Order: sequence, then C-alpha cells, then structure tokens
Amino acid sequence: MAKSAKTVDVAHSYAVRLMQHLVVPTFVIDPKRRVVIWNRACERLTGVAAAEVIGTTKHWQAFYETKRPCLADLVALDRPEQLPEYYSEYAARGHNGLGFGAENWCVMPKLGSQLYLAIDAGPIHDEAGNLIAVVETLRDLTDQKRAEMALKELATKDGLTGLSNRRSFDQMLMTEWARAQRTQKPLALLFVDVDYFKLFNDQHGHQTGDECLRAVAHVVSRHAVRPLDLASRYGGEEFALILPDMSCDDACAIAEEIRCAVTALRIAHGAIGAGDHVTLSVGVASHTPGETDGGPDRLLGAADQALYAAKRLGRNRVICAERMLAEFAGLGRESSPVPALIPHKSA
Repeated sequence: MAKSAKTVDVAHSYAVRLMQHLVVPTFVIDPKRRVVIWNRACERLTGVAAAEVIGTTKHWQAFYETKRPCLADLVALDRPEQLPEYYSEYAARGHNGLGFGAENWCVMPKLGSQLYLAIDAGPIHDEAGNLIAVVETLRDLTDQKRAEMALKELATKDGLTGLSNRRSFDQMLMTEWARAQRTQKPLALLFVDVDYFKLFNDQHGHQTGDECLRAVAHVVSRHAVRPLDLASRYGGEEFALILPDMSCDDACAIAEEIRCAVTALRIAHGAIGAGDHVTLSVGVASHTPGETDGGPDRLLGAADQALYAAKRLGRNRVICAERMLAEFAGLGRESSPVPALIPHKSA
C-alpha cells in the first residue's frame, strides 16, 4: 500500500514537472477554480508570474481588465450555456463532454497589448468520475488573425480612398434592402458624382485627380455617422451612400451638406467648360420596399435617374427622384422634352 502511494506521488510530481516545462502555455485550476499550476510558457505569454496567481482565483486578471470567467472556469462550473455570452463573436466548439475550445481577443493587462488566443479547456476526473482539475491551454494566433483581418480589409476597401468598395456596397445594399422589407422602413441611397472630373484630370494630372477624389471621399465618409450607414466608392469619380431608415427629405438634407462641404474646400478646377472650383452633382432616392418588390434595382434606378437629371440640369446640385420632373418644370423646361431617364445601374 505504501509502495502504491509512493508510486502515485512520484507520478504526480513527474506530471507537474512535465506540465511546467511544456512549451504550450498551460494553467490548471482545481474544482474551486483556484490556480494550482501556471507553467513557464504561460508566464511568458501573459507577463504574469506564477507566484501572483497560484492558490488564487485571479487568473482572469492575466487576460482581461474586468472580472469575467475564463474558459476553464466555465468547464469547472459546467456552464456551457454561458459560452455565447463570453465568446459571442467567436463561437466555441464542444468536445463531446471533454471540454470546450474557443478563440477570443484578450486585452492582456500586464503586457499592455491585445492578443488573439485560441483556447482549449478540458476537465480531469478521478476514477469515480469526480472533477479534480481543469486544464486550459493557449495558443497565440495574433499574427495570423491580423493577417486575416488585413486581407479582409483589402477585399472590402477601395485602395485609393479607403471607403468601402463596390463589392461591399453591393452586399450591404442587398442586406439593408432585405431588412427594410422586414421592418417596412425607408431605405435611402445617394449617388455622388464629381462634376467635369475628366476635364479636371486633363487639366491637373492624375495625381492631383487622386488627391481630389480622396478629399471628396473624406467628406462623404463624414456623413456616414450611424452604425449601418455605408459610404463607398462606386466607381471612378462616383461615390454612393447607403442610409437606412431615412426619408427622401432627410437624405436630401445630407446630400446638400455634402455638396456644400465639397464646395467649401475650394479645390481649384478652372478647366474650359467647368467652373473655378470642383463641385458635385447628387442623385437621391428613398423607398420602402413592399412584399412584391424583388431586389433593390428600383432604388438604384431611381437614384441613378436623379443623378442623371442633376447633370442635365446644370450640375452642382442635389436632385431627389421623387421631385425630379418638378425640378425640370421649375427650371422652365416644360417646353423641352424631358431626357430619357434610363437607369444603367443594377444590384
């Protein structure tokens, strides 16, 4: 019996030393969630010495600024239902009763920098099935995650202006159109076009043209202030602004602010046939999609027609699709045929 007990003690001592020297950051908590092992790799990863956490339940302080359970705690407490609460952005995966795995950004207070960690936590039971410890292992995936985020950014951002690109615009428009159908709230769309931009490029060169587009993009982006607003470069010198839950009148007010803000920049133009400074033409449309409406082609077409009308009416103006014909009539165009307003944009 004594020999058997001695063998168990040796095995336990060997296991503890082995875990201490593992290259994988690892810590172990007991059923009362007190830290019993905090290996050297874990010290290096977190900047927290073992002496600071052994025998305490303060292991969370190595990863977060405010108190919250780590993955090992949820295993020890047997609370898988709380996984979505603490790992909502990165769905945890189960291990058939052998623990949980998840990925998460951790603020790492001691290091003063965030790390993206892959976390696995599994229980250890005795022969009777009682929980005696939980082991949590950690992997630093920060470099991979940042590279993934950079690639995603490249795929969704316009390289010149930093606004969302056409692909992102198309996806967001479809999403917001579907949401507007469900909520029966209006969805507004602005098409913003730089007047006489080809002449500007010919007069000042493409580098100055790029600077002009960046300046306009900055103005447009300043007016995408709500979480679901999206400013994007639609193509060339044309920009688009998606404004959910917004009437045509409110969207026109924002369009006029954008037009005035670019005029106030007083970017010199001066090409023959253009004015002294860069101006914008803006087409605005807003629509509450009904059940019979398919995709957002109707909204795209209306905003496109309004932009076309703004160009035909002399540029440097905002035209709303709902009042487009009245704008032509109000400028004395009743006797002239209204130009065919054929949309060239589709979702």
